[in-house]
Amino acid sequence: MQSSAAPSAETHSRPTDSQIKETIKDLPRNNASVVIPILQAVQEKFGYIPPESLGIISKHTNVSRNKIYGILTFYAQFSLIPKGRYLLKPCRGTACHVKGAKDVINHIKNILNIEDGQTTPNYKFSLETVACLGTCFLAPAMMVNQNYYGNLDEKKVEEALKDCE
Repeated sequence: MQSSAAPSAETHSRPTDSQIKETIKDLPRNNASVVIPILQAVQEKFGYIPPESLGIISKHTNVSRNKIYGILTFYAQFSLIPKGRYLLKPCRGTACHVKGAKDVINHIKNILNIEDGQTTPNYKFSLETVACLGTCFLAPAMMVNQNYYGNLDEKKVEEALKDCE
């Protein structure tokens, strides 16, 4: 299982201005077309987009903070709050719902002791249910980072979480 670059609880702290500048230094300057790649780079490095990074990104790209904020809040891939190393995205679409997604989601919540949209205190897991993964043939399904798990039941959920160790 792949892990994202989100920091663990032991290392989680707000990145410094110099860390943010170092992350984006090789991307073109004064170019609005690189706003999304810059946001992706910052999120990949820190696991989220620190709100204080908007000024640095604005100066780098010559795009206003308001426009950058609009972009990062428009796209679901970006987050202004720290996420866990493993992002769990169980599907609640029609096919998954019919095949037991509610039980799968409730089991995840019970195991991790978090609700939808929350992150475990150790920043290991974040839970974000999604409307559809487009994998109806795997129903009920979920993604963990870039990996798909399908035909889920309680045992398979537990196995998927163990894959994250």
